[in-house]
Amino acid sequence: MVVRGVPAIAIAAAFSLAVEVANFKDFNGTSEEAASFIELKLEYLVSSRPTAVNLSDAAKKLIEITSNVASTSTMPESVFQAYIEAAEIMLDDDVASNKAIGSYGSRFLWDQQKIVPRFSVLTHCNTGSLATAGYGTALGVIRALHAEGVLERAYCTETRPFNQGSRLTAFELVHDKIPATLIADSAAAALMKESRVSAVIVGADRVAANGDTAYKIGTYSLALCAMHHHIPFYVAAPLTSIDLYLSSGEEIVIEERSAKELLHSQGGLGEQVAASGILVWNPAFDVTPAYLITGIITEKGVITKNNDAFNIKDFVEKAAGKSTA
Repeated sequence: MVVRGVPAIAIAAAFSLAVEVANFKDFNGTSEEAASFIELKLEYLVSSRPTAVNLSDAAKKLIEITSNVASTSTMPESVFQAYIEAAEIMLDDDVASNKAIGSYGSRFLWDQQKIVPRFSVLTHCNTGSLATAGYGTALGVIRALHAEGVLERAYCTETRPFNQGSRLTAFELVHDKIPATLIADSAAAALMKESRVSAVIVGADRVAANGDTAYKIGTYSLALCAMHHHIPFYVAAPLTSIDLYLSSGEEIVIEERSAKELLHSQGGLGEQVAASGILVWNPAFDVTPAYLITGIITEKGVITKNNDAFNIKDFVEKAAGKSTA
């Protein structure tokens, strides 16, 4: 959890290896061996986070780039330099992608909420600059709404047990001088009942082909509460978070976190507060089924439902300029 947030994890992994290869003085091997070295290192990094698809997607792209260079050059230095340049481009692309998500999301929400001049949004966990290369996904939408003068207030959950909301999202909102209120996770339903929330926007660690979405534990509960109170529930994520190889959320691997996060204060860093001997179940994520999600905000636009179902594959292919025939 030193690096957390799926886009930031992918960028940090790419740059950690970039630093290593940049410091090679005398690599004793061929260009093919240089590409193999990079591939092995990236595969090891991917094994650290099985739920988040962005990391594996970044690794595949970087492996393909370096393999192509190795096939045309005999110099291992050329392979390493190509890798470093690709990682730098990935950083710039992530910031641009985040800002596009913010722009599309804010315009879409404003179109849906035009009956009121300003409205409030609830978010969960952290999806801002501290979770991405910069700007943010769900928090990026909130930033854009604020910049356009249509955000009444942002509500953020504390996000137990590691408190990403109270430690990180609250910090970013205060830093940007965005009107914001922190709530306990368990207060979300009461907040919605009082009609103080116009929309819920969360991030995503992985989106299956049918729209089922894995994100920080507690997201499923928020989606259920939002549906009960007739509040739209949006997922904001780059297209790299979509995994078309998974037909549904049932196939998403859910990581479990250390029991210490629940047994001890400060997300496992402080004193023990729970009774010794109690068993703990601490999943890092849950899966929100697609029927609870109103729309998926991406850097290419907002994916909405047709006949109560998402056609994500068609959207992704059109975004990539491919034929859907």
